Amino acid sequence: MTTLTRNASPAVHAAHRPLKRRGQSDLKIALFFIAPAMIGFIVFYLVPTLRGIYLSFTEYSILGDPTWIGSANYEAIAKDPLFWNALAVTGQYVLINILLQTTLALGLALLMHRVAKSTVIRGALLLPYLMANVIAALLWFWLLDYQIGIVNYFIDAIGLPKVAFFGSEEWAIPTQALINTWRHMGYTALLLFAGLQAIPSHVYEVANLDGASPWQTFRKITMPLLRPVLALVLIVTVIGSFQVFDTVAVTTLGGPVNASRVLQFYIYQKAFTESDFGYGSALAVILFVILALVAFIQMKFLKGNESDLD
Repeated sequence: MTTLTRNASPAVHAAHRPLKRRGQSDLKIALFFIAPAMIGFIVFYLVPTLRGIYLSFTEYSILGDPTWIGSANYEAIAKDPLFWNALAVTGQYVLINILLQTTLALGLALLMHRVAKSTVIRGALLLPYLMANVIAALLWFWLLDYQIGIVNYFIDAIGLPKVAFFGSEEWAIPTQALINTWRHMGYTALLLFAGLQAIPSHVYEVANLDGASPWQTFRKITMPLLRPVLALVLIVTVIGSFQVFDTVAVTTLGGPVNASRVLQFYIYQKAFTESDFGYGSALAVILFVILALVAFIQMKFLKGNESDLD
């Protein structure tokens, strides 16, 4: 037996050599195709991130070299009332945007799943998302203008007082949340619709045979099986909401009286308006940490990596 195995060994090794060479060749081809993306990630993401972290511990303007000051920027941020105001304003925006966008998108996804079978209707939902953020903001800025906006024209026509959508502290953030909800709602609905399509139809058939009501079916079947997609949607939506900038920059510029100065816009002001890149980098690092914590907490509690669909 030992002699046979020893004699067969060279033949076995010879058979494995082409497989080994083929595996090495496939690895080289894979690395060749991955290399451009990896280079782009390193150049445009990893290096700027590491440099931003370094600059957050320095005093730096574009006219001079960075000067190491340790944690002074972070200590100043802890005492900065504008930072805490920006964080509170951003939290208000995120809360309104998430509640509106997720609820409306889920409703649209259910309607597409049950009623609207036309691909034209599904495609039409994506039209606002295909519009640039700046264009969408300008469009609604004109429509909601206090003096010449068509929305206030109709409000005035029915005898109600006009609303300063962008000029009042109460309406500035809710209005911007509504604009971004309008723009992203169709895309979010299509993601949820794709999740609904993955749920087997026989699950609903069994529920109907058991006499489950539509609400019971939605609560006991649809929502648990949709959880991984819903978790992804919430994470993407929350991260995008924390990074809102274009709408604020086009419409209110953080006003009135800092009522819409979100954290991303405050970072821009500190870094590019006041040329305090060290302080702006520290603010950006704090925002990065907040987003990482929020994403981790969402994945932990929503169990986005688990599915009830077996």
